[in-house]
Amino acid sequence: MFTSILNFDPITGQVQAMTNEQMLACVGTAVGLGLLVAIAYWLGGRVSKPLAVSLIVLPVIVQTVIMMVNGNVGAGVAVMGAFSLVRFRSVPGSAREISFIFLAMAVGLATAMGFLGFAALITVVVGALLVAFSKLPSGFGQTNEKLLRVVMPEDLDYSGVFDDIFRDYTKSCVVEKVKTTNLGSMFEVSYIIVLKDPKQEKAMIDAIRCRNGNLTIICSRYTAPNDQL
Repeated sequence: MFTSILNFDPITGQVQAMTNEQMLACVGTAVGLGLLVAIAYWLGGRVSKPLAVSLIVLPVIVQTVIMMVNGNVGAGVAVMGAFSLVRFRSVPGSAREISFIFLAMAVGLATAMGFLGFAALITVVVGALLVAFSKLPSGFGQTNEKLLRVVMPEDLDYSGVFDDIFRDYTKSCVVEKVKTTNLGSMFEVSYIIVLKDPKQEKAMIDAIRCRNGNLTIICSRYTAPNDQL
Protein backbone atom coordinates (compact mmCIF):
# COMPACT_ATOMS: atom_id res chain seq x y z
CA MET A 1 0.00 0.00 0.00
CA PHE A 2 2.81 2.41 0.90
CA THR A 3 5.86 2.55 -1.34
CA SER A 4 9.11 4.43 -0.95
CA ILE A 5 10.00 7.31 -3.25
CA LEU A 6 13.68 6.28 -3.02
CA ASN A 7 15.48 3.72 -5.15
CA PHE A 8 16.94 0.76 -3.25
CA ASP A 9 19.59 -1.65 -4.51
CA PRO A 10 17.87 -5.06 -4.76
CA ILE A 11 21.05 -6.85 -3.61
CA THR A 12 22.42 -4.71 -0.79
CA GLY A 13 19.12 -3.12 0.20
CA GLN A 14 20.80 0.28 0.47
CA VAL A 15 19.60 3.51 -1.08
CA GLN A 16 21.01 4.29 -4.48
CA ALA A 17 21.79 7.79 -5.72
CA MET A 18 19.21 10.27 -4.44
CA THR A 19 17.98 13.13 -6.62
CA ASN A 20 17.58 16.68 -5.37
CA GLU A 21 13.79 16.38 -5.71
CA GLN A 22 13.73 13.23 -3.57
CA MET A 23 15.91 14.81 -0.90
CA LEU A 24 13.77 17.97 -0.73
CA ALA A 25 10.59 15.89 -0.55
CA CYS A 26 11.95 13.83 2.37
CA VAL A 27 13.29 16.83 4.28
CA GLY A 28 10.18 18.94 3.68
CA THR A 29 7.90 16.11 4.80
CA ALA A 30 10.01 15.53 7.93
CA VAL A 31 9.79 19.22 8.88
CA GLY A 32 6.04 19.39 8.19
CA LEU A 33 5.26 16.22 10.14
CA GLY A 34 7.55 17.36 12.96
CA LEU A 35 5.47 20.52 13.15
CA LEU A 36 2.30 18.39 13.38
CA VAL A 37 3.84 16.37 16.22
CA ALA A 38 4.67 19.61 18.05
CA ILE A 39 1.09 20.87 17.55
CA ALA A 40 -0.29 17.59 18.93
CA TYR A 41 2.03 17.98 21.93
CA TRP A 42 0.77 21.56 22.41
CA LEU A 43 -2.87 20.42 22.25
CA GLY A 44 -2.28 17.66 24.79
CA GLY A 45 -1.74 19.84 27.86
CA ARG A 46 1.28 21.41 29.59
CA VAL A 47 3.88 22.56 27.06
CA SER A 48 7.64 23.00 27.28
CA LYS A 49 8.81 25.39 24.56
CA PRO A 50 12.29 23.79 24.20
CA LEU A 51 10.70 20.35 23.82
CA ALA A 52 8.18 21.64 21.27
CA VAL A 53 11.05 23.05 19.18
CA SER A 54 12.96 19.77 19.55
CA LEU A 55 9.96 17.81 18.28
CA ILE A 56 10.01 19.89 15.08
CA VAL A 57 13.70 19.35 14.33
CA LEU A 58 14.09 15.79 15.70
CA PRO A 59 12.61 14.04 12.62
CA VAL A 60 15.08 15.89 10.39
CA ILE A 61 18.00 14.96 12.67
CA VAL A 62 17.05 11.28 12.68
CA GLN A 63 16.50 11.42 8.92
CA THR A 64 19.95 12.94 8.40
CA VAL A 65 21.64 10.19 10.44
CA ILE A 66 19.91 7.44 8.46
CA MET A 67 20.72 9.09 5.14
CA MET A 68 24.37 9.56 6.11
CA VAL A 69 24.73 5.79 6.56
CA ASN A 70 23.21 5.30 3.09
CA GLY A 71 19.88 3.90 4.25
CA ASN A 72 21.41 1.21 6.47
CA VAL A 73 18.84 1.16 9.27
CA GLY A 74 20.96 -1.03 11.55
CA ALA A 75 23.94 1.33 11.41
CA GLY A 76 21.65 4.33 11.80
CA VAL A 77 20.00 2.91 14.91
CA ALA A 78 23.44 2.16 16.38
CA VAL A 79 24.56 5.76 15.80
CA MET A 80 21.35 7.17 17.31
CA GLY A 81 21.84 4.83 20.27
CA ALA A 82 25.18 6.49 20.93
CA PHE A 83 23.51 9.90 20.75
CA SER A 84 20.84 8.75 23.22
CA LEU A 85 23.46 8.42 25.96
CA VAL A 86 22.77 12.08 26.76
CA ARG A 87 19.36 10.88 28.02
CA PHE A 88 21.03 9.61 31.19
CA ARG A 89 22.42 13.08 31.91
CA SER A 90 19.07 14.84 31.65
CA VAL A 91 16.09 15.31 33.94
CA PRO A 92 13.59 12.38 33.67
CA GLY A 93 10.71 13.30 31.40
CA SER A 94 7.06 12.41 31.74
CA ALA A 95 5.58 9.42 29.93
CA ARG A 96 3.72 11.84 27.65
CA GLU A 97 6.89 13.68 26.65
CA ILE A 98 8.80 10.45 25.96
CA SER A 99 5.91 9.23 23.78
CA PHE A 100 6.08 12.34 21.61
CA ILE A 101 9.86 12.05 21.34
CA PHE A 102 9.60 8.47 20.10
CA LEU A 103 6.87 9.51 17.66
CA ALA A 104 9.14 12.22 16.23
CA MET A 105 11.98 9.68 15.90
CA ALA A 106 9.66 7.22 14.13
CA VAL A 107 8.64 9.96 11.69
CA GLY A 108 12.29 10.73 10.99
CA LEU A 109 13.05 7.06 10.34
CA ALA A 110 10.07 6.60 8.00
CA THR A 111 10.85 9.72 5.98
CA ALA A 112 14.54 8.78 5.75
CA MET A 113 13.52 5.54 4.06
CA GLY A 114 11.21 7.41 1.68
CA PHE A 115 7.90 6.14 3.07
CA LEU A 116 6.32 9.59 3.21
CA GLY A 117 2.69 8.39 3.14
CA PHE A 118 3.30 5.95 5.97
CA ALA A 119 5.05 8.67 8.00
CA ALA A 120 2.05 10.97 7.55
CA LEU A 121 -0.34 8.19 8.58
CA ILE A 122 1.45 7.34 11.84
CA THR A 123 1.77 11.04 12.67
CA VAL A 124 -1.97 11.62 12.34
CA VAL A 125 -3.10 8.39 14.02
CA VAL A 126 -0.63 8.29 16.93
CA GLY A 127 -0.78 12.06 17.46
CA ALA A 128 -4.59 11.95 17.63
CA LEU A 129 -4.46 9.06 20.12
CA LEU A 130 -1.98 10.87 22.36
CA VAL A 131 -4.08 14.04 22.36
CA ALA A 132 -7.30 12.09 23.04
CA PHE A 133 -5.86 10.11 25.95
CA SER A 134 -4.26 13.22 27.46
CA LYS A 135 -7.76 14.71 27.78
CA LEU A 136 -8.96 11.82 29.96
CA PRO A 137 -9.17 12.65 33.68
CA SER A 138 -6.40 11.32 35.87
CA GLY A 139 -7.45 8.04 37.43
CA PHE A 140 -10.56 7.73 35.20
CA GLY A 141 -12.98 9.51 37.51
CA GLN A 142 -10.71 10.23 40.48
CA THR A 143 -10.92 13.93 39.62
CA ASN A 144 -10.95 15.04 43.28
CA GLU A 145 -7.69 13.27 44.14
CA LYS A 146 -5.55 15.56 46.29
CA LEU A 147 -2.24 15.45 48.11
CA LEU A 148 -2.69 16.67 51.70
CA ARG A 149 0.42 17.46 53.73
CA VAL A 150 -0.05 18.15 57.42
CA VAL A 151 2.66 19.30 59.85
CA MET A 152 2.05 18.31 63.46
CA PRO A 153 4.01 18.34 66.74
CA GLU A 154 5.92 15.20 67.71
CA ASP A 155 3.73 14.59 70.79
CA LEU A 156 0.61 14.19 68.61
CA ASP A 157 -0.16 10.62 67.52
CA TYR A 158 -0.64 10.99 63.78
CA SER A 159 -1.84 7.41 63.23
CA GLY A 160 -5.53 8.12 63.87
CA VAL A 161 -5.92 11.69 65.05
CA PHE A 162 -7.81 12.79 61.92
CA ASP A 163 -9.84 9.63 61.25
CA ASP A 164 -13.22 11.18 62.08
CA ILE A 165 -12.46 14.26 59.97
CA PHE A 166 -11.47 12.17 56.97
CA ARG A 167 -14.58 10.05 57.46
CA ASP A 168 -16.76 13.16 57.21
CA TYR A 169 -15.05 14.90 54.29
CA THR A 170 -13.36 12.25 52.14
CA LYS A 171 -14.32 9.20 50.12
CA SER A 172 -10.92 7.63 50.64
CA CYS A 173 -7.71 8.50 52.48
CA VAL A 174 -4.33 6.78 52.29
CA VAL A 175 -1.12 7.72 54.11
CA GLU A 176 1.56 8.16 51.44
CA LYS A 177 4.56 8.94 53.63
CA VAL A 178 5.64 10.25 57.01
CA LYS A 179 8.80 12.23 57.66
CA THR A 180 10.29 14.26 60.48
CA THR A 181 11.06 17.94 60.06
CA ASN A 182 12.42 20.89 62.03
CA LEU A 183 15.28 18.80 63.50
CA GLY A 184 12.90 16.01 64.46
CA SER A 185 10.59 18.16 66.57
CA MET A 186 7.68 17.81 64.11
CA PHE A 187 6.15 15.29 61.76
CA GLU A 188 5.00 15.94 58.20
CA VAL A 189 2.39 13.40 57.09
CA SER A 190 1.29 13.17 53.45
CA TYR A 191 -2.15 11.78 52.62
CA ILE A 192 -3.72 10.96 49.26
CA ILE A 193 -7.38 11.87 49.60
CA VAL A 194 -10.51 11.99 47.46
CA LEU A 195 -12.96 14.62 48.66
CA LYS A 196 -16.66 13.92 48.85
CA ASP A 197 -17.38 17.53 47.92
CA PRO A 198 -14.58 19.82 46.62
CA LYS A 199 -16.43 22.80 48.06
CA GLN A 200 -15.82 21.42 51.56
CA GLU A 201 -12.02 21.59 51.26
CA LYS A 202 -11.72 24.71 53.44
CA ALA A 203 -13.99 23.22 56.11
CA MET A 204 -11.81 20.12 56.23
CA ILE A 205 -8.62 22.18 56.53
CA ASP A 206 -10.17 24.27 59.33
CA ALA A 207 -11.05 21.10 61.22
CA ILE A 208 -7.54 19.70 60.79
CA ARG A 209 -5.74 22.86 61.90
CA CYS A 210 -7.72 22.89 65.12
CA ARG A 211 -5.98 19.62 66.00
CA ASN A 212 -2.48 20.11 64.64
CA GLY A 213 -1.88 23.32 66.58
CA ASN A 214 -2.53 25.58 63.57
CA LEU A 215 0.70 24.42 61.91
CA THR A 216 1.26 24.26 58.16
CA ILE A 217 -1.32 22.42 56.02
CA ILE A 218 -0.90 22.10 52.25
CA CYS A 219 -3.60 20.67 49.96
CA SER A 220 -2.58 20.35 46.31
CA ARG A 221 -3.28 18.35 43.18
CA TYR A 222 -1.86 14.85 43.37
CA THR A 223 0.43 13.75 40.54
CA ALA A 224 0.96 10.02 40.36
CA PRO A 225 4.65 8.98 40.40
CA ASN A 226 4.19 6.83 37.26
CA ASP A 227 3.69 10.05 35.29
CA GLN A 228 7.45 9.81 34.72
CA LEU A 229 9.09 7.24 32.51
